[in-house]
Amino acid sequence: MKIKICGLSRVEDVEAVNEARPDLIGFVFARGSRRYVTPSQAALLKSGLSKEILAVGVFVDEELDIVLDLAEKQTIDIIQLHGSEDVKYLERLKRCCDAPVVKAVSMTSDGFSEELRRWEESSIDYLLLDSGTGGTGQQFDYRLIGRVTKPFFLAGGLNPENVAQAAMQVLPYGVDMSSGVETEGKKDREKIKEAVRRIRDVERKIR
Repeated sequence: MKIKICGLSRVEDVEAVNEARPDLIGFVFARGSRRYVTPSQAALLKSGLSKEILAVGVFVDEELDIVLDLAEKQTIDIIQLHGSEDVKYLERLKRCCDAPVVKAVSMTSDGFSEELRRWEESSIDYLLLDSGTGGTGQQFDYRLIGRVTKPFFLAGGLNPENVAQAAMQVLPYGVDMSSGVETEGKKDREKIKEAVRRIRDVERKIR
């Protein structure tokens, strides 16, 4: 089961994940986010990141050229779309770039089932099932997931205390945590280590 720690913005955050060893981390390129990093900041942070950890770029309705440039420069290894991007945007992205693409779906929106179906039928590589538009710190009703056939990341309100139970209940491809491993708005080294430890325990139980 993959573990993603999203919203890294400081050198200390990189040091923490290098120690805890999740599978992926996220850089947020959405300008309205308090976790926003510039491309140059992300490149600097990526240079200190363990080669075993993949970097995901999180975008909200970003211009295609900017996304492609970050992928081409290998500042990011995976692209995550968190806005109102449509399948045509995905197709353009896929034609120009080999990086895997994740699409976030808000499981609390009125049209979530239709959106899930649309992306299930697309060439998207992974889904990310979240509460609201992300970063809410709230879990959603996992019964809404149903029979999703694409591999998906589970997000929304996950923290060291509840991530193992959520993972056992849903058995996702991966889990994604951000505010749940923070203290006073900053990534917390001990919370990251504990969350990773608990998911690794789940992995051993389900093998």
